[in-house]
Amino acid sequence: MSSNPKAFPLADANLTSSLLDLVQQASHYKQLKKGANEATKTLNRGISEFIIMAADTEPLEILLHLPLLCEDKNVPYVFVPSKTALGRACGVSRSVIATSITTNEGSDLKPQIKNLQAQIEKLLI
Repeated sequence: MSSNPKAFPLADANLTSSLLDLVQQASHYKQLKKGANEATKTLNRGISEFIIMAADTEPLEILLHLPLLCEDKNVPYVFVPSKTALGRACGVSRSVIATSITTNEGSDLKPQIKNLQAQIEKLLI
């Protein structure tokens, strides 16, 4: 599957694995919003740590307002190759095209979130 060149930046295998792992944990901690609409809401409310999108979304255009909004709000964003894998990490049986990891000051996930934010920001330079 060739990935859409508009799906930038695309996480490599290692980063994808770390991101999906975090998505899974964030889902248990209730720090996860699934779907493009929910992700958009978290950005507008200023509660998104970062946005993860699926590069195999068809048509990709339904997601492309998110990177623009992220840049506007100064929130890192990244693509992972598979919406099926993203859905699985979210703990749902259907595919998920976008997720937002949400803020929670007292969260155990904060160090991991910060670490992944830094890795995503390196890709965006």
